[in-house]
Amino acid sequence: MNTPVYPVRWQNDRVLLIDQNRLPNEYTYVEIDLVEDMARAISTMIVRGAPAIGVAAAYGMYLGAREIGTTDREEFLTKLVAIGKTLRATRPTAVNLFWAIDRMEATARSWVGSVAEIIPQLLIAAQQINADDIATCQAIGAHGLAVLPSSPEKLCLLTHCNAGALATAGYGTALGVVRSAWTQGRLARLYADETRPRLQGARLTSWECVQEGIPVTLIADSMAAHCLKQGLIDAVVVGADRIAANGDTANKIGTYSLALVAKAHNIPFFVAAPRSTIDFSLSDGSLIPIEERHPSELYQIGETIICPPGVEFYNPAFDVTPADLIAAIITEFGAFAPAKIIELQHK
Repeated sequence: MNTPVYPVRWQNDRVLLIDQNRLPNEYTYVEIDLVEDMARAISTMIVRGAPAIGVAAAYGMYLGAREIGTTDREEFLTKLVAIGKTLRATRPTAVNLFWAIDRMEATARSWVGSVAEIIPQLLIAAQQINADDIATCQAIGAHGLAVLPSSPEKLCLLTHCNAGALATAGYGTALGVVRSAWTQGRLARLYADETRPRLQGARLTSWECVQEGIPVTLIADSMAAHCLKQGLIDAVVVGADRIAANGDTANKIGTYSLALVAKAHNIPFFVAAPRSTIDFSLSDGSLIPIEERHPSELYQIGETIICPPGVEFYNPAFDVTPADLIAAIITEFGAFAPAKIIELQHK
């Protein structure tokens, strides 16, 4: 295909979402023009990845605003907050969701004028969040390239889950670093963890790489330690769903174990994420809420049940990697040691 992937697009007065549940077998869009449909799309992971969720939620706030149907400013603002509450409940770990909703609510409150004047400003704000995220990812890619190991000349990188164009407005965070390395001739190969239980690495990361001709090798999550021990990996780059003020980072389940293995083999472990993913209200990662998802993600692949009746399930969607396992957190403002990200609080 070799064309940019944009998982969230505003077109013909509605939102188009790439249905990520159907990838890689079907590349289709879902049309969203009601806020309840946007909430469902976020919760069912038609759209996923913290930055992409934030963009989708921003458009969701606009869709909800135009459904409110009142000319009374205070009533409108009250109902808009209620819409925001519904959207906030869809994915509790991804802080970009809350950041985008806060920004949309602030836009509505700050605009002096009638309801009819506020509503179009919300669309402008959502489109700006969308455009800003693409620029942010490109900046993350450039800063990430600058901190990757200087040797060998062509690197083999490992990633977990999908922090690519599909997880953002476009280009990607961790995969943005990979893309920048590839375009600058610094990438030999990307190794992608399959990422159980939803297989985002197998379905999404490998799909993105194949579209652009980036050499990619898929491995099972349990193979990562072996690959590191064999010297196949020069650095690990992952995304994030929420970063605490001290640098502790929540990302897709399995990230923590990957960071431990990287530390054991003296391989640098990088987190790539926009500043909006940092939650300065949380002092450390123990305070990050961890979403638990339906057990069907574990016991079922497609239509096939893979375990016997009577077994019990535990399905946390994320884990928290302590800051001391992270070499640097790569943002649109540069790469920072985890202890230094507090400098970004007022950016």
